[in-house]
Amino acid sequence: MAAKNFDLVVIGAGPGGYVAAIRGAQLGMNVAIVERENLGGICLNWGCIPTKALLRSSEVFHLMHRAKEFGLFVEKPNFDLGEVVKRSRKVAGQLSGGIGHLMKKNKITTIMGTAKLTGKGKVSVTTKDGVEELTAKAIVVATGARARELPGLEADGDLVWTYKTALTPPRMPKKLLVIGSGAIGIEFASFFNTLGADTNVVEVMDRVLPVEDAEISAHAKKQFVKQGMVIREKTTVKKLDRGNGKVVAHLEENGKMETAEFDTVISAVGIIGNVENLGLEALGVKLDRTHVVTDEYCRTGVGQRRRQFRPQSRIGGKPGGNRHAHSHDGRN
Repeated sequence: MAAKNFDLVVIGAGPGGYVAAIRGAQLGMNVAIVERENLGGICLNWGCIPTKALLRSSEVFHLMHRAKEFGLFVEKPNFDLGEVVKRSRKVAGQLSGGIGHLMKKNKITTIMGTAKLTGKGKVSVTTKDGVEELTAKAIVVATGARARELPGLEADGDLVWTYKTALTPPRMPKKLLVIGSGAIGIEFASFFNTLGADTNVVEVMDRVLPVEDAEISAHAKKQFVKQGMVIREKTTVKKLDRGNGKVVAHLEENGKMETAEFDTVISAVGIIGNVENLGLEALGVKLDRTHVVTDEYCRTGVGQRRRQFRPQSRIGGKPGGNRHAHSHDGRN
């Protein structure tokens, strides 16, 4: 089968990829976008959007308990977790479908499959119907990221969850441990805590939401504790013992070890980039801890002709360091 020729091929249809594809089409390019799972990527399907939908339901549930303050009366507020999740998935599905419409509107060729770079300007896509060969003058890698799993803390979908299981929970946790207090961990801690779970958050750093400003972290912690969460900073989960419908967590704080029992654990210990099996290394693309190294124009330095590649520093935007192409709230 002859290769299909494009001006631009985008690998990954998340917020980075589909926006790049649309802009390319607007500039008059013949564009193809390749996605192996869902249009919209993790953000629209398994990240920011469905999580916010869950949080909205929990917010309304919280307000129901304050109805009297507004001159309203609600008898015995309750919830149906299945229906809450159903609404969240519906919201995600609507937005994902909207991305497909945008691709058609902008005359972008959408290919559902797994892409691999086979040479400069060459992309091989494995689809359910076989293999498609593409060529392009320019290629954008926007493959996003996935949940990081630490040894001994691996998710099993039953007692220990990642964000994907937490978005479609098989049950309502009674006593919950959330490992990691970044955006992902705190969102799920807040959601399940509001619905009544006895929620504990463990953070290895010295404050919750460690990438935010210290002032924000302090204010957020005060509110979370007020809402009933137990937050432990400078604490490490060394291992998890699983069995009989429970998890025993071994916690280390200030050099002291102790154990605590939970029925559910959510692991939210960061993300790693989806850079495997793309053929990047063979082409000479530099990787740094699962991040693609780029210059200030997000170029990898491979196949560039017009301008000399100069690495960009991580801090301050000065030449001489690295800038990472993968950056998001932890899921994309």
